[in-house]
Amino acid sequence: MTSPLNADPAELAKFSDLAHRWWDMDGEFRPLHQINPLRLEWIKSITPLAARRVLDVGCGGGILADAMACGGAVVTGIDLAAKALRVAQLHALEAQTPNLEYREVSVEALALEQPQSFDVVTCMEMLEHVPDPASVVRACSSLVKPGGWVFFSTLNRNPKSFLLAIVGAEYVLGLLPRGTHEFAKMVRPSELAAHCRASNLDLRQTRGMAYNPLTKRYWLNADTSVNYLFATQKAPTSPG
Repeated sequence: MTSPLNADPAELAKFSDLAHRWWDMDGEFRPLHQINPLRLEWIKSITPLAARRVLDVGCGGGILADAMACGGAVVTGIDLAAKALRVAQLHALEAQTPNLEYREVSVEALALEQPQSFDVVTCMEMLEHVPDPASVVRACSSLVKPGGWVFFSTLNRNPKSFLLAIVGAEYVLGLLPRGTHEFAKMVRPSELAAHCRASNLDLRQTRGMAYNPLTKRYWLNADTSVNYLFATQKAPTSPG
């Protein structure tokens, strides 16, 4: 008997319906394009990506995966939203992005297929969209090599995050489509840290992300109360 997919059909449908807009720099995914250089430089400041084997979990239309491949990494992007994956594949073909492949597979299934196969795993803006974030963290840990790095970014669950990330970003400023995030699915840093500890991932660095609606500028800081990022490293002697 196969286990059920750790995915919400409504979430997959939501992102599939918007798939054709992934690479519209002024469309619904504009914030992802704007924060992508910040995320990429932060990752590169912690571990080199060139010539490394990298997995991007929940890659969507491929914004981060494509950038990492252009920077010299050998990248596999996975997602369960088929339309978004097709858009990612088409963009890679048009841009002639090297060393980049996409697969429609769950992270849990890939962990069984290719344990300890990647030097770096990224899982950005994805945990708040799945029924069981702990399962994703475990799979990411299984996929990375001992001593390798796993990066997460997600949304905190508190009143400030509700006001800024949902009411502000989706309803007032229109930065994201309404319904992009559900408050109950957001993940507190303490919860993610516990999932990481249970999965043999050592938390090495945390960062927050801020946005100024007047200047329309994003930056990284130490405030993890809304958007936040974790850099974790798998114990070198891990059994996997």
